Amino acid sequence: MKNLADIPVTIREWRLKHLNEHQLTILLSLTVGLLSGLAAILLKNAIHLANHYLTHDFSSYGQSYQYLAYPFIGILVTTLFVKYVVKDDIGHGVSKILFAISNKKSIIKVHNTFTSMIASVITIGFGGSVGAEAPVVLTGSSIGSNIARMFRLNYRMMTLMVGCGAAGAIAGIFKAPLAGLLFAIEVLMLDLTMSSLIPLLISAVTSATLTFFFMGQGYHFTFKLAESFDIKNVPWYILLGVFCGFISLLFTRGSMYIEGKFHKIRNPLMKVLIGGGILGILVFLFPSLWGEGYFSIDAILNERSAEILKNSIFVGLQDNHVLFLVIIAVILVMKVVASAVTTGAGGIGGIFAPTLFMGGMAGFLLAQLLLFGNISVPARNFALVGMAGAMAGVMHAPMTAIFLIAEITGGFSLFVPLMITSAVSYLTIMPFEQHSIYHIRLAQRGELITHDKDKAILTLLKLRNVIETDLQTVSVDANLGELVKVISKSKRNIFPVVDKNNRFEGIVLLDDIREIMFNNEMYDKTFVTDVMTMPPTTVSKDERMESVMKKFHETRAWNLPVLEDGKYIGFISKATIFNAYRNVLVHFSE
Repeated sequence: MKNLADIPVTIREWRLKHLNEHQLTILLSLTVGLLSGLAAILLKNAIHLANHYLTHDFSSYGQSYQYLAYPFIGILVTTLFVKYVVKDDIGHGVSKILFAISNKKSIIKVHNTFTSMIASVITIGFGGSVGAEAPVVLTGSSIGSNIARMFRLNYRMMTLMVGCGAAGAIAGIFKAPLAGLLFAIEVLMLDLTMSSLIPLLISAVTSATLTFFFMGQGYHFTFKLAESFDIKNVPWYILLGVFCGFISLLFTRGSMYIEGKFHKIRNPLMKVLIGGGILGILVFLFPSLWGEGYFSIDAILNERSAEILKNSIFVGLQDNHVLFLVIIAVILVMKVVASAVTTGAGGIGGIFAPTLFMGGMAGFLLAQLLLFGNISVPARNFALVGMAGAMAGVMHAPMTAIFLIAEITGGFSLFVPLMITSAVSYLTIMPFEQHSIYHIRLAQRGELITHDKDKAILTLLKLRNVIETDLQTVSVDANLGELVKVISKSKRNIFPVVDKNNRFEGIVLLDDIREIMFNNEMYDKTFVTDVMTMPPTTVSKDERMESVMKKFHETRAWNLPVLEDGKYIGFISKATIFNAYRNVLVHFSE
C-alpha cells in the first residue's frame, strides 16, 4: 500500500506514459470544471440554507430586530475564523488571483480551495452585504493552480488552469458558461488564443452542465420579457449607460475610500464593532441590503417592487411614488456603504452581487424617473439592462456583463440594449478610472498582468534575475596603477567605484583611461577620483522593470548600476534585459 505522499508521483508517472501535453490539458480542464462547479453548488446551497434558517420566520410587515445583531455576529465569527483558523488574508478573491498570476507564478495556496467558501457562507449567511462569486472564483482558481502544481506544469499552463478554475466557478454559480469564459479573458486578462480558449470553454461548459444537472434548468433570475426591444428607446438606453457609468464610479471610489478608512484601524475588534454596528443599522433600516440582495432584483424583474421594503420600517410607503423613489435612491447609495463596510470590517465576499444589485436598482429608478417626463419605458427591461451596465463599468468587462445578464435571466432578445448600455457605461467610467476595481491596487504597484504583451512581460521580469555581478569593483582611494591591475583581471569595460563600506561612488570607463593606462609615470600621481564619472542615474534593487526601462529610454544609457540603500549590488544592461525579454516572450506566447 503506497503512502498518500506517493500518489502524486504515481499520477505523474502514469501521465508521462499515457498522455501528451494537449491530452493532459483537456483532461485537467475537464477535471477543474467539475470540481469548481461542485464548489459553486455547495457554496450556493450553503448560503441559501443559512439565510433561510435565520430569516424564515421574519414577518413581512414587522421590524425584525435580529437584523441589528446578525451582521455583527457574521463578521465577528468570520474574523475569528480567518485570524485563528486560516491565519492568512483571504479577502478580495479576484485580486488575490491576479496577484498570484503576476507575482507568485500562478501559485495559490491549498487552503484557498475551501477557506474562502467557509468564510463567505458565514459572512453572507448572517447578512453581510456582499456576493459569493469572488470567494468561489478564488476556490476554483486555487483548485486549478494546485492540480497544475501536482503535475508540475510550467507557468503558462498553471495560469491557464487558474483561468479554467475561475471560468468554471462563474459558469457554475450563475449557470452561464459564456460569461465564465469571458470573465477569464476580460478580468483575469488571459490571452485569447485557441490554445487557451478551448480548455477555458471545456471547463466552463462542464461546470455549467453539472449545475444544470443538480439545480435544474431554470435561470438564475425569473424574468419574462413583456416588451421586446423598441428602437425608439435607444436614447434612453444610452442615458442608462451614462447613469450606470457614474453609479459604477460611485461604487468603485466609495468602496476604495471606505475600505481605506477601515484599513487604518489597527484593532481588529474595533473594526468588527464599527463595521458590524453600521451594517446592522443599515440592514435594519433597509432589509434589501441583507446578503446578496438577489431577492430584490427578482422582485423588480417580476413586478413586485413593493417587496423591496419588506421588513423595513418604511413598509407601506410604496404607494407614495415620490417617497418610494427617494428610498430606492437612498438604498442605491447605502449599498456602496454596506458592501464596503462588510469587507472592510473583516467579512469575506465579492462585489459581483452588489454590482448587479446596484445596476438593477439604477435601471428601475431611471425608468421610474422618466415617467415624470411622460416618457414610458419598460422598467423591468431597464432593470435587467442596468445590471449589465453596472457590471461593465465596475469590472471593466462589458462582454462578460452582456452575456452574463443574457444567460442568467434568459433575456437574449435584449442583446442590442445590453450592448448599448454596457458599452456606454464602460466608456463613461474610463476617463475617471483606467482600471477596474479588481485591478486598481495591483496597477498602482505595477504588478498587473495585462493583454499588452510588452507590459505583461515587463511585469513578469524581475530585476533581481537580470542583475550582473561579475564586474570588478575598484576602491575610491586607489591610484591608476591599482586600477590597471583590476582591469587586467576583468573582461568588462566598466568598473564600479566603491568605498570601504561598499557604498557606490561612481564608475570608471575603460575608454576614458585608454590613453593613460599604459603610462607608468602616471600610476602613482593619478587617482581613481580623477578619472571616474557618475552614471546618468541609478537603479534601486526593488525597482519595477517598467521603471527601469523608462530610465534607459530617458538617459539613453546601455548600463546602469543597481544599488540598495546606497550600496553597490551590481549592474543591469539593456542587452541582458533584451535577452531575458525574448526568452519570456517565447514562453509567454507558446
